Amino acid sequence: MEEVVEALLNGDRETQIRAATDLGRLSGRQRHKLAERGVVPPLLSMLHSQDFEAVEAALFALLRLASGSERNKVRIAKAGAIPTMLGLLQCQSEALMDLAMAALLILSSCTANKLVIAASGAIQILAEMLNGANTRGDNNGISSMSMQAKLDAISTLQNLSTCHQIIPLVVSSGAVFSLIQLLGGGGDKTSELVQKAISLLEMMASWSEVAVEEVAGMGGAIQALVETVEEGSPQCQEHAVGILLLICQSCREKYRGLILREGIMPGLLQMSVHGTWRAKEMAQDLLLLLREYPNYGSRKKQLKNEQLEQIMKEIDAEGEEVPGTALRMVEEMLAKLSA
Repeated sequence: MEEVVEALLNGDRETQIRAATDLGRLSGRQRHKLAERGVVPPLLSMLHSQDFEAVEAALFALLRLASGSERNKVRIAKAGAIPTMLGLLQCQSEALMDLAMAALLILSSCTANKLVIAASGAIQILAEMLNGANTRGDNNGISSMSMQAKLDAISTLQNLSTCHQIIPLVVSSGAVFSLIQLLGGGGDKTSELVQKAISLLEMMASWSEVAVEEVAGMGGAIQALVETVEEGSPQCQEHAVGILLLICQSCREKYRGLILREGIMPGLLQMSVHGTWRAKEMAQDLLLLLREYPNYGSRKKQLKNEQLEQIMKEIDAEGEEVPGTALRMVEEMLAKLSA
């Protein structure tokens, strides 16, 4: 370990790169002792190099130092790593961008670092990067993001959002728009990317009325949420119905008609039978709000709603003991509504 410390503090380029590589192979206890010996500053100095190999080795070493050690995460942040990481997010190398994003994600998992990261401007940068994630670059020459970088960026925002006083900063950054774009891109509604995006979106909406208003007022947002209810994984469906419920609760008269016009009912009724435990509860709550809508269509549609209410009562009466019967009731209802 003495050789590693000496090499990082006083070695030439090749020696420092070897030492940073060797550091990653040490045990957690050994890495912790190295951090106490002052290896973080020389590793951060290596990040300012124009040498790809040196920057890569230093990023790997910092990731290893931070992994599993809250003290090291704080030590790295206090040494000034965050602005350097943010600078690397805008470099031309996708590999270095991925490593820098992973490092920022690990640092953001530490409670003591959350406000520091939020104050650094990281939230705005991450939101802007996600907003341009489907392009091959922009006018600033920022490299396109890999899928892993997108996932890590959303996870970083989610880590920061567990500190609820940061959520208004995330909302004001334009992150709502970025996340809705990821949902409504016509891609796979069961993907990990969609699941992370909609999970963060529900967290924001749960704590911020402004976020609810932004989602509700954004063109295509309600349609994307309804499509996720219909096509998403169970977890994605749960988050989607949670957001729709928050929207409807915020102003029923304003939003119930918009939600109904997107054709939510078939997917919502399917979820009330097949969804997760939490999704079933929220689906039933949303059904009650939607069925109270006073101007929902013609007399024919009103009659269909009465049929729907009757079938839902029968499903409630059947309970969980005969799920096959409940499913047949839903299928019967869907057939009647499409008649």
